[in-house]
Amino acid sequence: MKKIFILPLFILLLSCEVEGDLTRDPAIQASLPENSTSAFTGDFMPTSGIKVSGSAKVYLNTNQNEVRLDNFSISNGPDLKVYLSKTAAPSDFVYLGNLTSSTVYAIPPQVNISDYKYVLIHCQQYSHLFAVAQLSQN
Repeated sequence: MKKIFILPLFILLLSCEVEGDLTRDPAIQASLPENSTSAFTGDFMPTSGIKVSGSAKVYLNTNQNEVRLDNFSISNGPDLKVYLSKTAAPSDFVYLGNLTSSTVYAIPPQVNISDYKYVLIHCQQYSHLFAVAQLSQN
């Protein structure tokens, strides 16, 4: 009987991905000057069965580049992450942080923002993409 409970736990542990240098929790705290304007903006589009609204805005500043989620709401889900991605799928991305009530996510300084065209909301635990915002220059 114990084997039945151990197998699902083992499979659940294997579903987590190992995070690389650009996918670890950022140690940077985000803050913008009051008169900042966004350089890139995109509206979130949901994947199948998900409800989402709002937009992602990228702010470029001399001290700290940031992604802000504006008027954002999404269906509940476990282990939701915010990614800055080169594609509309979570395959070539930078981890910005766990999705929380915070709406501001710092972009690591070594990231060339012009290479990243999407902001993704992704469930890492079940490898399910929840929403995609394609960024366009303002």
